[in-house]
Amino acid sequence: MKILLYTEGRNLISKSGLGKAIIHQMKALDYVNVPYTTDIKEDYDIVHINFWGPNSYYLAKHAKSHGKKVVYHAHSTEEDFKNGFILCRQISPAFKRWLIKCYSLGDVIVTPTPYSKKLLEGYGIKKKIYAISNGIELDLFKNDSEAGERFRRKYHYGKDDKVIVGIGLYIERKGITDFVELAKRLPEYQFIWFGYSPLSAATKEVRKAVNTTLDNLYFAGYVEQTEIKDALNGCDIYLCPTLEETEGIPVIEACACKATAIIRDIPIFEEWLTDGVHVYKAKNVDEFEDKIKKVITKELPELGEQAYEIAKERDIKKIGEELKKVYEEVLHS
Repeated sequence: MKILLYTEGRNLISKSGLGKAIIHQMKALDYVNVPYTTDIKEDYDIVHINFWGPNSYYLAKHAKSHGKKVVYHAHSTEEDFKNGFILCRQISPAFKRWLIKCYSLGDVIVTPTPYSKKLLEGYGIKKKIYAISNGIELDLFKNDSEAGERFRRKYHYGKDDKVIVGIGLYIERKGITDFVELAKRLPEYQFIWFGYSPLSAATKEVRKAVNTTLDNLYFAGYVEQTEIKDALNGCDIYLCPTLEETEGIPVIEACACKATAIIRDIPIFEEWLTDGVHVYKAKNVDEFEDKIKKVITKELPELGEQAYEIAKERDIKKIGEELKKVYEEVLHS
């Protein structure tokens, strides 16, 4: 059994959550000794497609016409697309129709969470859908005091500074405007945002937020995963004001580092993250502000140990086993 892992436009998405998911996918298959290639010129038994572009669509059709099996990975939904870059909301109905057309070419579909599985089922897609996390590297993301100290040294934060970290592209869906509003409301705390995408593609509100100048607000841009690990170990709070996700890998990474996370109370997180047990949840800016203050002043306890259990369940070693089972089932169906 040999897998063709195909990701159209991989260089363009390399700095996104999807780019991270693709790397996790490769490492997961390495752990379980499943042979794979990323070269479409090589022979394969199953093509595992990770994107919805036209080349992906035609590759799926070509594979099926030559008797190959197709696993289509549904990383995207209309719901997480429409609050992204400029004009996304206007074209989201057409995008949904295209997604249905692409995903329906799969012999089976893999998607990161039960929530995204329900969304796809609601689209009327009749193929079997597996909910399998994108996973995280527990060997990399772990509680590490030296990493936290390294983060504070690099960004010139003192040991008494209260630091709040956000992660994501410069898009409306990630809640970046609320992150900036909270920095304005809480000048006594330091706010730092990791991640980057071209502001030319962002909405007016996001451009305004990113161009905000505050003494306690810093946009660090894109950094490597080791630095994200450092930040999650060195911060007082990981803040996730996202409006929609198909999974939310940084939340799991925060859990792995035993960071205290405050996330938006949205459906994607309902079934696997419990408020006050693994994370704290907030519905709006006022609630985020209240929870931040209470975590910093220790009116609310740290949740790192309980949060770690969430990360353990999503180690990429386990994800590799789950993907292997899907491949074997598809190949012999």
